[in-house]
Amino acid sequence: MRVFAAVVPPEEAHTDLEAFVEPRRAVDSPLRWTPSHLWHVTLAFMAEVPEGRLDSLLDQITAVADSTDPIPLRLKGAGMFPHAGEARVMWTDIRPEDPRCLEDLERLALRMRTACSRLDVPTAGGDYRPHLTLARSRRAFDGTHWLRAMEAYSGPTWLAEEATVFVSREDRSGRPHYEVEAVCPLSRG
Repeated sequence: MRVFAAVVPPEEAHTDLEAFVEPRRAVDSPLRWTPSHLWHVTLAFMAEVPEGRLDSLLDQITAVADSTDPIPLRLKGAGMFPHAGEARVMWTDIRPEDPRCLEDLERLALRMRTACSRLDVPTAGGDYRPHLTLARSRRAFDGTHWLRAMEAYSGPTWLAEEATVFVSREDRSGRPHYEVEAVCPLSRG
């Protein structure tokens, strides 16, 4: 099964971003917009987790979260993967007021990935680039216009106080959907 740990923006940040994105969804484009209820900042993604390892994985992620302080974050600006000229993914950036907070988030992601690897559960992805995916395209397109439009976004500062663990399961039609498996407070005290 697919499992990932993520930071989910709180309601205030979510509502602010939704208000900015909503009018842009109506524009005819090659973008397939991510439903806002699925917005998250991935910390660690595990493509194949054996059912028997899920509890141990949750224990590891909980231990990492429990030894981490809450982190002030902010969603601001935008970017494209792989780049604006041949975009396939549009995202908003994580740009906290204090750059050390971004380092804290990157350290949390690294610690979660390391904890997973201790259980022989490999994590997907290369270098960690914290972001929140807004939209995807099946084919590469020139995203320069979209990048300029989305770069204007600057959301409120918020406190990441928990990591949420999601499991991808198939519904009756065979389509995958995400279910919250655990919420792990960032609670070093």
